[in-house]
Amino acid sequence: MRPSSYPDQEVRSINWQAFKLILPYLFEYKKRIAFAMLCLIFTKIASVYLPFILKDIVDSLDANNTDKQNSALMIVPLALVATYGVVRFSIVVFAEIRDTLFGRVTERAIRRIGLKVFRHLHALDLDFHLNRQTGGLSRDIERGTTGINFLMRFMVFNIVPTLLEIVMVVTILFVNYGIWFAAITLTSIISYIAFSVYVTELRTRYVREANQADSSSNTRAIDSLLNYETVKYFTNEEYEAQAYDKHLSVWEQAKIKNRLSLFALNGGQALIIAFAITAMLALAAKEVAAGVMTLGDFVLINAFMMQLFIPLNFLGFVYREIKGSLANIENLFGLLAKKAKVQDVPQAPALSLAELGDNTSSQASIVFDNITFAYNEKRPIIKGISFEIKAGEKVAVVGQSGSGKSTLVKLLFRFYDVDSGAIRINGQDISQVSQHSLRAHIGIVPQDTVLFNDTLFNNVQYGCPTASKEQVLKAIDLAHLSEFIASLPDGLATRVGERGLKLSGGEKQRVAIARTILKNPQILVFDEATSSLDSHSEQAILTAINEVAKNRTSLVIAHRLSTIVDSDNIIVMSHGEIVEQGNHQQLLALQGQYSKMWQLQQS
Repeated sequence: MRPSSYPDQEVRSINWQAFKLILPYLFEYKKRIAFAMLCLIFTKIASVYLPFILKDIVDSLDANNTDKQNSALMIVPLALVATYGVVRFSIVVFAEIRDTLFGRVTERAIRRIGLKVFRHLHALDLDFHLNRQTGGLSRDIERGTTGINFLMRFMVFNIVPTLLEIVMVVTILFVNYGIWFAAITLTSIISYIAFSVYVTELRTRYVREANQADSSSNTRAIDSLLNYETVKYFTNEEYEAQAYDKHLSVWEQAKIKNRLSLFALNGGQALIIAFAITAMLALAAKEVAAGVMTLGDFVLINAFMMQLFIPLNFLGFVYREIKGSLANIENLFGLLAKKAKVQDVPQAPALSLAELGDNTSSQASIVFDNITFAYNEKRPIIKGISFEIKAGEKVAVVGQSGSGKSTLVKLLFRFYDVDSGAIRINGQDISQVSQHSLRAHIGIVPQDTVLFNDTLFNNVQYGCPTASKEQVLKAIDLAHLSEFIASLPDGLATRVGERGLKLSGGEKQRVAIARTILKNPQILVFDEATSSLDSHSEQAILTAINEVAKNRTSLVIAHRLSTIVDSDNIIVMSHGEIVEQGNHQQLLALQGQYSKMWQLQQS
């Protein structure tokens, strides 16, 4: 039984719109395409001319044998044999030139489309990426780019040349040998194509099921491997294996059905070919016996039939793959059609802030002006919050889990737009400036620092990819990371593993701080940066945080109140609202919620 994750899907018809999507990328190279098409025509002309050379060779040899002419006259068939070799070589040469020219166009188109999709995915909003399935998404991109390559290669190198050859051969047979030869050829080809298309339509469902199972098993495998430690913590290796095998079972069954239907397709195609060639040769043999046709004509007709059906033999495969490629291309361009929920206004200006020098203070002030926000309209998260962070100040936000603290960070980075109200930096509404310039001025040390599977040096340099080695080393030193790196056998060349799993929480936090120092932003955000650290690591991180936050405007989301006692202002949130605010001493004097939290943590 098919798992519920694989609903029955209707067999979709071919959507030729995919061609319209690809053509603009291909027509940038019109001259190259025109020359490739010219080579294609020359290839087919030479290919159709070959059987005529064979006919002349056979007729020459037959005439020499019948008339017992002088052996000196054998020069004629030898010359024809040489011509046959030259024409066959020219077919290969023209085909190779065509493949080289058009292949270059296709590869450039794939490169440009792939890059466009990659950039577009990074431009989509956080909500899209929180709901995506990474494994399935990567397969969609892979199959889409492969589909473009396949579609172009087989349409240009198989379908179009075969159709051109069919028209030429049927015309030649009709003109030279009469309507019956042309009619048998045309009827057999139409029957062959109709049968191939019909059976391939039936087979497409199994191919799609196999692709779905392939994407789902890949998604499951990647998700499980990314969460390797969680699987081990709960000893769920067998559970993961069974879930993975469930997807593979669907793939296996779809492949079995696919293979059986392929047997039916190939058997039916072979039967049509056998009938067609038998009928053509029987008619040709009758004409030869009657003296209407020569032995060379018999060979020519046989050569034409074999030449036509060899490319048609792959028609079922080509049709199915082209149909699948068009669907995959449609999925790929479907990704490009997705619109980000958070978009810049037309001609959005850059956020204007003065550069932050070594001895200058940040001039960035932040105002949250009566903002409201909800991920789901039925459950509001932020309810009319207003507060200000003056230039150079350190403001902390505390509260219970789910009170909306981290949502403020997402709104400041404009991963989401506020439902009402405004966030302003130096009086500039962040919804009216470009997202790139906004985020360029904000640095963050997140609660869960995720690193790339690369070296320590490259992970720190990611904060500013153009930074020199000296600048990177300075940032590492300011983040108190130098001693740790010196203790590693490979030093800065140490690879941190996927998502930085080879490093401890404190070590990853210091890498995040070094990155932020290297970025040198006006505004700093610390999102519970020490919540999961031990006391020793916490003190080391706090020292680094205080140094990097000096002279900068800082927003600190905190769980441990001991880390924010020196804040200029502390905002206490509950259920999306501000219930208290003031400095540490003022809030303790209120004997309110902050005071209770402080006493609870101190005890």
